[in-house]
Amino acid sequence: MNKKYLLALGSVIPVIFWGTLTVCGVVMGDYNHLTRLVSELGAIGTRTQHMFMAGLLACAVLSVLFVIGLCQACKKMEISMIPALIILTFSFSIGGAAIFPLPLRLHLWAGMPSIVLFLSPLSALVLWWREKMPAGLRAWAIVSLALILLGFMAFMPDVLGAYPGLKQRIFHLAWSIWFIGLSRAFLRLPKSGNN
Repeated sequence: MNKKYLLALGSVIPVIFWGTLTVCGVVMGDYNHLTRLVSELGAIGTRTQHMFMAGLLACAVLSVLFVIGLCQACKKMEISMIPALIILTFSFSIGGAAIFPLPLRLHLWAGMPSIVLFLSPLSALVLWWREKMPAGLRAWAIVSLALILLGFMAFMPDVLGAYPGLKQRIFHLAWSIWFIGLSRAFLRLPKSGNN
């Protein structure tokens, strides 16, 4: 597959994810995105279980393809692939959350790998600092890293305790920004670094 299309998936994946959340929330009817967990949309027995699973599985598969495109671009630029490879934790996490819906015990464990996703923008800032970091990517990395770290509020029940859905969505907004930033930055490379 053309590397340009693989890199463009970084902007497509957030659209699919947020679209899935929005449509499932509407179909559920009484769902409040600020107070209810994202995974409740795909819980066993809900009307949106299969739609939610399909959306998350699509995000998981497409994110693996996105990582392949990023690794190809990194190899061509002769920069470290580590920031791209860390994104696979997201792929496994979101795919696992889809395959093992709430209230299955494996749902919690499947979602755990994404905890280290903050290492992707952090390692990009460190490993690509003196290398050929694509133009504009530093700002995307800083913003997404700050939001991912803010998203760790999900593990602090006393902080915004009445809004667990909001806390989760901060994390999801963070990876969305990172994926879009990576996609845009690598797609804007000169043609020789993008084919």
